[in-house]
Amino acid sequence: MLEVFKLQKEFDDILADRYNVKFKNEALLDEAFTQASYVNEHPDQDLKFYERLEFLGDAVYQLVVSNYIFKRYPDMPQGRLSRLRAAMVNRHSFSRFARECHFDKYIRLGRGEEKVGARNRDSLLCDIFESFIGAVYLDQGIETVKHFCNLVIFPKLDEGWFDEFFDHKTELQEAIQINGPVNIDYKVLDEDGPDNDRQFKVAVYVDNQELGVGEGHAKKNAEQAAAKVALNKLGIKDQKLQ
Repeated sequence: MLEVFKLQKEFDDILADRYNVKFKNEALLDEAFTQASYVNEHPDQDLKFYERLEFLGDAVYQLVVSNYIFKRYPDMPQGRLSRLRAAMVNRHSFSRFARECHFDKYIRLGRGEEKVGARNRDSLLCDIFESFIGAVYLDQGIETVKHFCNLVIFPKLDEGWFDEFFDHKTELQEAIQINGPVNIDYKVLDEDGPDNDRQFKVAVYVDNQELGVGEGHAKKNAEQAAAKVALNKLGIKDQKLQ
């Protein structure tokens, strides 16, 4: 029990220091990070596990994300907004957020689940992230959820976490050909690494003038990265998407 208390105190301090989240009802936080297997092994403790909070957190998070991208991209059509939200609201993104926040360290698991490595399972980390959002909403309200997302989630848009959503090559082509045809060419400058982990460096040229260089683990990713650099250099991307 002493070790559990130490972890709880450590987690409370991290949430307060990094995210300014201070739970008034600690039972909600405990519930958000407790798996059913732990509850089953401690029947005398009258514990709850995370699934109901997960249900609520999913809805709250979708609302907060939808509101944010709706306001941030006022000219983006509905279809693209939906695809961007889908990129931000899925198992892969949730598990990455959970790991970045070190949520995996504080999940309460049964011994069997611990042995099989459930703590590192993407599906569980996804559930825990959503349940945490639900717990924050119940304890602190939606403004604290927004504050947490402003610190942890929304900066990822600028860091390129969701770049696969944006077709930078098409945006560059549309932007620079608005007044007529322009020759756009992508050239591989370098290719390195083993076959299962190649790294490409690609430059984009507009009328034989280099406008951007990008890197990626696939040629198409490097091309997209180069186009993004070119858009930023021309001051087009921010104007179009902000």
